[in-house]
Amino acid sequence: MKILMAASECVPFVKTGGLADVLGALPKALAAAGEDVRVVLPKYGEIGEAYRSQMTSVGYFYINLGWRRQYCGIDTLTMNGITFYFIDNEYYFNRPYIYGIGGDEAERFGFFSRAVLEMLPVIDFFPDVLHCHDWQTGLIPLMLRTQYDDPRYEAIRTMYTIHNLQYQGIFPIDFVEDLLTLGKEAYLDGGVEFYGQCSFMKGGINFADKITTVSPTYSKEIQTAYYGERLDGLLRAKSEQVTGVLNGIDMEEYDPENDPLIEINYTSRSPGRKKKNKTLLQAQLGLEVDENIPMIGMIGRLADQKGLDLLERVLEDILKTGVQLVILGKGDDRYVRMLNWAQWKYEGRVAACIEMNNKLAHQIYASSDLFLMPSKFEPCGLSQLIALRYGTLPIVRETGGLRDTVFAYNEYTGEGNGFSFTNYNAHDMLHTIELAVKVYREDNKAFMRLVRRAMNGQYGWDKSAQVYMDVYKSLVPEVEAPVEAAEEPAAEDEDE
Repeated sequence: MKILMAASECVPFVKTGGLADVLGALPKALAAAGEDVRVVLPKYGEIGEAYRSQMTSVGYFYINLGWRRQYCGIDTLTMNGITFYFIDNEYYFNRPYIYGIGGDEAERFGFFSRAVLEMLPVIDFFPDVLHCHDWQTGLIPLMLRTQYDDPRYEAIRTMYTIHNLQYQGIFPIDFVEDLLTLGKEAYLDGGVEFYGQCSFMKGGINFADKITTVSPTYSKEIQTAYYGERLDGLLRAKSEQVTGVLNGIDMEEYDPENDPLIEINYTSRSPGRKKKNKTLLQAQLGLEVDENIPMIGMIGRLADQKGLDLLERVLEDILKTGVQLVILGKGDDRYVRMLNWAQWKYEGRVAACIEMNNKLAHQIYASSDLFLMPSKFEPCGLSQLIALRYGTLPIVRETGGLRDTVFAYNEYTGEGNGFSFTNYNAHDMLHTIELAVKVYREDNKAFMRLVRRAMNGQYGWDKSAQVYMDVYKSLVPEVEAPVEAAEEPAAEDEDE
């Protein structure tokens, strides 16, 4: 099967969040199953020279955006058996940021969406399934169905994956129409119209043949008013088209036995070696060096969605349990100031690393005993999966993919692989942290059983890739001729 994935980011080329990790790992899993999978993304200025130097030009053409006529180059490179295409336009993509700053996001990703469709004859690749990801590609299914009267395009089926419903790509209708001329059909029966504006994401939901989300629980949550971001009614109406497929992680990149970014490698048979990583990290970050102090790690955006408001409310109470807290990430100034203050106030017990640092992230996963992820909502989450892989027990709120992957420790049966709480409440989180610390201090055998269970779990893409393949096949069923019907013509040919 021929599959083309369109997205705004992908590791190892460019990354701002979990979307990039998915686009880096899922195609590899599908290719390993024998599928012809290719990926297209913008050629950002942020992409390193090491990758740019490997690219070759496929061709170029021009795209009309209203009165504008814009150059579009197509570059390509092959890595790990996957063919990647890069949409080249320096005006839109050679900037010192990926997105969210310039104020012309509708134009940039309207151009990208148009370019994805226009490039197909140039690369001589018409996919069976065009798999679009998040709002930046939401208009592709719409434009494919309404603006391309060509049998080669009409045969393409589309799938649209919602990675985070909160970010919908909402822009003024007049501006979008000036660029893309979607026409009245795009707005009939709701179409892409969203409270007087145009929603790119709504285009993907309404015009794609299938819709997926990044966890089964999230697929149900977004059909409720609390999580639905004013699209819950539409998603309920489309519920038969919606499938939740849990994300996975790259089991080779995140492998404590062979990870080159951590100081001491270890396995589920030698989890005690984690403590050596802990003491080395404690010394590196200026924390009190003591392997017996429980360390809680936290990695991600410093924002309300990630539960930073809960942490702010009970930070002092958490530290009263005697833990060390190591936090890595960037985000809202409010939380940056709070964490910098905490590092000063609780010197030797709190390390606030206000940066994006992949090596340090790996070291935190490998060194921490517990991993805090109290998200207000979490479509899937990858951090808890990485933490489990490294034997760092997650403490999570039961929402989205966190609920699907982290199972609360039961002190009576010994079941579970982490700790969880239900309500978005600071003191519920605090009590769960207190329980986790108590088990760590008072029942080390039980804690180590949980660590080994976590490390031995399967968090790769094998199962999820098969689910994706099942959805693809439902769009493009393979027709097989009966055995008898195939044999009879062959016999007649021999007689002739």
